[in-house]
Amino acid sequence: MELTADELKAYDGSDPSKPIYVAIKGRIFDVSAGNSFYGPGGPYCMFAGKDASRALAKMSKNEEDVSPSLDGLSEKEMGVLNDWETKFEAKYSIVGTVIS
Repeated sequence: MELTADELKAYDGSDPSKPIYVAIKGRIFDVSAGNSFYGPGGPYCMFAGKDASRALAKMSKNEEDVSPSLDGLSEKEMGVLNDWETKFEAKYSIVGTVIS
């Protein structure tokens, strides 16, 4: 499945009939099993329906960091992002990619 960033927004947990998706480095993960974390009111709900690569790399929950942009990230931050990606791969299914 391929989704644009706008289409991905529909999978933010606000519609209980749809799964919850979070993208990392353009790959979309179905995080519905982590509804208590990524669903409405959860501690990571700001990542739902978005590519959260930059925020994960920076260990940030600030809205302005929830972005697919990797520009200017340090080597350490890229390492953190890669660790998050590995955790997501182990826990959640990859269901598609984000396209422009």
